Formats: sequence, C-alpha cells, structure tokens
Amino acid sequence: MKIEIVKAKQGLPLPLSICEVPAGFPSPADGYMDDALDLNELLVTHPAATFFVRVSGISMVDAHIYPGDVLVVDRAKEVQHRNIVIAVLNGEFTVKRILKRGSQLLLAPENPRFAPIEVHEGEDFQVWGVVTYVIHKAK
Repeated sequence: MKIEIVKAKQGLPLPLSICEVPAGFPSPADGYMDDALDLNELLVTHPAATFFVRVSGISMVDAHIYPGDVLVVDRAKEVQHRNIVIAVLNGEFTVKRILKRGSQLLLAPENPRFAPIEVHEGEDFQVWGVVTYVIHKAK
C-alpha cells in the first residue's frame, strides 16, 4: 500500500437539504435546501492530522471496507481497543482492527479467510492513524 499525503487547496460547499430522508416508509419531501455542507467540515476533525487513503485488498470486507474505498484517517485520535487503524508493521502498510488482550496486541482482519496478525515485541510497528470514515459508492 502506498501512502501519499496531499493537502486540500479549498473546501467545496454543496447544498444540504433541510429535511432528513427516512430509511423506512416514504414521506413527502419538503424540497427545501437549508445551507451548504462542506464535506471537509463533516469528515475532518483535525485538518493538520488527517489524510485520505484508498483501500486495496479484501481483508476488511466484513467491516464494510472494500477495494477502492477511500478511508478518512485521523492521526490525532488516540488509538483505542477495537479501532480500525492504518498501521505499519515491518515496513508494510495495512488496515486492520486493533485488539488489545492483556499484553498481546493483534491486528485483526474483518474477513474469516484471513488470520489475525500478532505484533511481537521488537518488531517495527507504528499506528499511522485511526480510520474515522469510509467513503464508497452505493451499490
């Protein structure tokens, strides 16, 4: 996985509907626009510490992370048990769920076809950031 950090030049506010769209039974749409929504404001809490990365591979499909998805990654967030993270282990980037079991640290896939990776003391390991959002096309 190649990580390339590119700074955004400016925001792009888009129209935001004043009404919410129910996911249950249909209701009449108001047809009113409320304000502009800048996706950077919605998705990015720490602009100086946030980057986007595109996913390859299928090890996280049960977490609804698919090849080609874009992950929003925040380097300023404190890593917690069960967070999905971008990590570097022995020079290789990966996206996995981080699990802490006592003194054991695991990078867990979300696909039963893959085994968890145990991080051993002395290995070159670093968490680059916590995944805060997943952006993918609706199917």
